[in-house]
Amino acid sequence: MLVLSRKQHESIVVGGTDVSGLFVKVTVLEIKNGVVKLGFDASPDVLIHRLEVWDRIHGGMSVRSA
Repeated sequence: MLVLSRKQHESIVVGGTDVSGLFVKVTVLEIKNGVVKLGFDASPDVLIHRLEVWDRIHGGMSVRSA
């Protein structure tokens, strides 16, 4: 597992080996009372779900760490 620290309004990008590739950009929007609000920008073909929704869609098969 890769662990990164980010401050408010800082981002990370996953994927997108070139400008036309699939990517997800995650931005820390707000940190307040121990809650982190994240914003996601992604290529149109990338689906984004909360883990509990993804688990329901995939019949309870939880994502495992590599």
